[in-house]
Amino acid sequence: MSAGAANSGREHRNFLVILGGGESGVGTAILGKKEGFRTFVSDRGKIADKFRLQLEEHGIEWEDEKHSEEKILKADLVMKSPGIPDDTPLVSRLREKGIPVISEIEFAYTYTNAVLVGITGSNGKTTTTMLTHHLLKEGGLNVGMAGNVGQSFAKQVAETNADHYVLELSSFQLDGIENFCPHIAVLTNITPDHLDRYKYDFNRYIASKFRIVKNQTEKDYFIYDADDPVIMKWLQENPIQSQKLPFSLREEFEKGAFIKDEQIIIRTDNSELTMPTSNLTLEGKHNAKNAMAAATVAQLLRIRKETIRQSMESFQGVEHRLEKVLKINNVQYINDSKATNVNATYYALESMESETVWIVGGVDKGNEYSDLLPLVNEKVKAIVCLGINNEPILNAFGNCVDTIVETRSMEDAVNQAYKLAEKGDTVLLSPACASFDLFQNYEDRGRQFKEAVRKL
Repeated sequence: MSAGAANSGREHRNFLVILGGGESGVGTAILGKKEGFRTFVSDRGKIADKFRLQLEEHGIEWEDEKHSEEKILKADLVMKSPGIPDDTPLVSRLREKGIPVISEIEFAYTYTNAVLVGITGSNGKTTTTMLTHHLLKEGGLNVGMAGNVGQSFAKQVAETNADHYVLELSSFQLDGIENFCPHIAVLTNITPDHLDRYKYDFNRYIASKFRIVKNQTEKDYFIYDADDPVIMKWLQENPIQSQKLPFSLREEFEKGAFIKDEQIIIRTDNSELTMPTSNLTLEGKHNAKNAMAAATVAQLLRIRKETIRQSMESFQGVEHRLEKVLKINNVQYINDSKATNVNATYYALESMESETVWIVGGVDKGNEYSDLLPLVNEKVKAIVCLGINNEPILNAFGNCVDTIVETRSMEDAVNQAYKLAEKGDTVLLSPACASFDLFQNYEDRGRQFKEAVRKL
């Protein structure tokens, strides 16, 4: 369904206020200005120089280090950065006044007729997004990548407007949609994450993820992990309109993706693709699932089978996700800084094939570490805590491993891990936590890890 068709009935709103002057905010401002809105960007923090320059180049009014509430409350439409919680007083006041508060994804959707692939999930969505984009691009499509990765979706719609977009969508972005409808929706998995934003209610978080299918019709497709009990329970209780294409490591399907005799088999409408699992450059069971999801999208969009197979072999993976950094004294150092929750770290530990010194910790989002205990018992020889509050980790794993040390900087953590690791071991940074206690974000944390390893 085209976005134009979906949104042609919406009235034009004149005064657009954007809360947050980062990538999504500035992109929305540029698109808003192009579409004839009077546009104003407001950020409670400081707007980075590169974004300030873009606003000034486009003649867009902005403020930072404050919110001019009186002005903001005169908006006809507000785009809120995904980092701003729904229950902040300003957002509550906007809603009380009946002013629509939407996400960048919703706003940009109104102005493109591109075919959209929306990808969400607690883990694996970045890898799946980048792999899907890689397959479609190698297949010759005019395709953009946006959402949580790449440039702002709104900015791309304003400046290039590709024929296809692959969008990585967080639950926060999905919370701000009304009419947004991807032609192909992908849900990689659902495990508890960001529960601090959902009043510690897992069901609210699940409902947020499933907003990705809320506007889909029988002409659209929904690709999902049939091994995930949370997804399967929700689908049993909530009928959806779209055509379902499951993927699984355990089951076979008439339509969907599965593994049989070390072959990935993907069946869509009257078409079957097979390729050896050995073709995958990405290691681990979770990456086999990411590959099945991405290849199913490519198959639906009629990318040649041989192109899909070759593209799977040439994909390089995602920075900060099980990224091999260096081997020093026959010890492999792996950067998995993107593992900001327990489930992501579960996949990382599961893929370890040698004794592991595990660097873990950060801002605990209400983590339940018990799922990791069997893997920690089996694979982890020592733990290096990296965070301000390490108590939950000490309590969870104190009886599991002989050695746990506490650190407050990446350099110290890497040095401690270096002392604890022996020939043939792996040092794994897989924090299972957010990064905001000691780092700007997970990328900063990953870069500092790689830098500290190179200094050894």
